[in-house]
Amino acid sequence: MTDIADTAAVPASRSTTGALASLSLAMLLSSLSTSIANVALPTLSIVFAASFPAVQWVVLAYLLAITALIVSVGRLGDLVGRRLLLVAGLGLFSAASLAAALAPTLPLLVAARAAQGLGAAVMMALTIAFVGETVPRERIGSAMGLLGTMSAIGTALGPTLGGVLIASFGWRAIFLVNAVLGIVAVVAAHRFLPADQAAKLVRPAAKLVREARNDKPRFDILGTILLALTLAAYALSMTIGRGHFGGMNAALLGIAALGAGLFLYVEGKVASPLVKPALFRGPVLAPSLAMNALVSTVMMATLVVGPFFLSRALGLGEALVGAVLSIGPIVSALCGVVAGRVVDRLGASAMVVAGLALMAAGCVALSVLPALFGVAGYAAAIVLLTPGYQLFQAANNTAVMADVDSNERGLVSGMLSLSRNLGLVTGTAAMGAVFAFAVGTGDIPGAAPEAVADGMRFTFAVAAGLVVIAMTIAVAGWRRR
Repeated sequence: MTDIADTAAVPASRSTTGALASLSLAMLLSSLSTSIANVALPTLSIVFAASFPAVQWVVLAYLLAITALIVSVGRLGDLVGRRLLLVAGLGLFSAASLAAALAPTLPLLVAARAAQGLGAAVMMALTIAFVGETVPRERIGSAMGLLGTMSAIGTALGPTLGGVLIASFGWRAIFLVNAVLGIVAVVAAHRFLPADQAAKLVRPAAKLVREARNDKPRFDILGTILLALTLAAYALSMTIGRGHFGGMNAALLGIAALGAGLFLYVEGKVASPLVKPALFRGPVLAPSLAMNALVSTVMMATLVVGPFFLSRALGLGEALVGAVLSIGPIVSALCGVVAGRVVDRLGASAMVVAGLALMAAGCVALSVLPALFGVAGYAAAIVLLTPGYQLFQAANNTAVMADVDSNERGLVSGMLSLSRNLGLVTGTAAMGAVFAFAVGTGDIPGAAPEAVADGMRFTFAVAAGLVVIAMTIAVAGWRRR
């Protein structure tokens, strides 16, 4: 159980507002760095005279680094000190952003983006972990809602900011902005976040040696390598092939399955495992991770299916498609903090179910309303779906982090972020495949508007079913608790 005294132990000179501001900036940067790079891909293809699949690695390298390493860096933060590692991660993110801005070739740019992704993995894993150390227990939901809002703002702001910077100053400006903001975040984190408890203790050298040799938990290097390779193979199996599942995808999926088996075997043998199997036997963590992955898979469907439906079935131009697609992130940014406050007032468990119920209603609405009312129906459904998602995220993160042991917050926070990322990459492939099946052709841009509309209805009917499964898990866990 959480040591509630952790919050009280934060020095009075440390500003809670400043701490939340520094965590919010870290969360904003990690999401902004994904979406701001997407808009630069056409420009990078011209600048480096490279194919589009080649420049896609500018985005893919960043996402793969986060997915493969986020759990491991969360655990490392628990062992070496979360503020120390977060400041280091922010520093790496800033340095890698500067390296990306100065990169003379595409391979060096991709390498810099991978390093930037490692820094972002630290940021994403430890921002949520720090909530329990910086805010009172009764305000955890509000803090989680704030972080969700900042993530949504970063996602929504990226394409617009990136387009303006590229048009005004060139593609290097999008990485220079991250470097400058990263330096600000380093200073803020060092100034406002509570110092690591280990740094406050002065112990004899002999005792430190004994602890290092005997009692102190050690970092599981073998488990880290196996987990990173497993997650990287799975993410690649879901993303390469440009929507077609072929032999390479199957081989990577097989490698991921083998890696998962080896990882579980190793974790059962080592003295200090990266992930303790006992964590999953509790009533909260395993169900929450499963729900998080399912919900993220569903939300990815709006990004995969929405653009095709709006352009092909409704006949909207690119500008209008972009405007309609921005409704979701804008609503998400507006309702995140409110959702967190509702969680604090009404309780996390009940709001997990309430959020999922709203999401199920939103999926049903996306399956029905756009065909009846066009853009207005699509917008109304998104306005119903998105607050449900934010309410679920705030409640689910609060339910998990409120009762995590203080020396495992980084690990569990990393697992929460990992489950979300895995849901997103799975949703890209799985929901895209469901949509293509329902449309009846792999050539979706050339499909008839009626077929695309049918695909939209079927895909979000399936999405509603996935949310119902998540609701079943939530209700079962609620009753168990």
